[in-house]
Amino acid sequence: MTTITPDPADHELMRLTHAGRADAFTALYRRHQGPLYRYALMRCGSADTAADIVQEAFMGLLTQRFGFDPLRGQLQHFLFGVARNVIVKLEEARRRHVALPEPRVEEDQDGELELEQACEGAEPLTRLLGIEAAEEVRRALGLLPPHYRDVVILFELHELSYQEIAAVCQVDIGTVRSRLSRGRAALAKRLQAHAPGACLAN
Repeated sequence: MTTITPDPADHELMRLTHAGRADAFTALYRRHQGPLYRYALMRCGSADTAADIVQEAFMGLLTQRFGFDPLRGQLQHFLFGVARNVIVKLEEARRRHVALPEPRVEEDQDGELELEQACEGAEPLTRLLGIEAAEEVRRALGLLPPHYRDVVILFELHELSYQEIAAVCQVDIGTVRSRLSRGRAALAKRLQAHAPGACLAN
């Protein structure tokens, strides 16, 4: 039996996993579970649901149900995409059974957010999460429409590039830029009372 090196590539761990190596799958899980769980938790707001999403993503990876192709991108980004798709399906199912309240944001005639211009030179969201108002930040994130929430979380918390986010969310780069700008502005507007002078816009 070959020994797993200290920092093997994901595709090598995947190859060993599909060859029946439980230790390879454990290494993959330990490497990616944390970021995936944090994304799912910030995206859906429920610890139990986030844990279920992580489990579904990894079980799909183990059984090859999701068909990861290392030539098409990084495993972590692939897992973010899987988690996002699972969350979207859950949200659609809830909408069919329960009338959910609309997010408390103002929208114009095109369905886009109407926001005041947010100030420049702001702190990244990752710094705000470490201060006293962290719960307010999470609450404000939860009030964003899901398509804005996705790009803000992936860019600010997981430091994905526009191109990587576009692949995860299955949209073009221009849409990512627009959603990120509007999502940051919405957060800045909501957080002004809790973090004076800290705005999230570019």
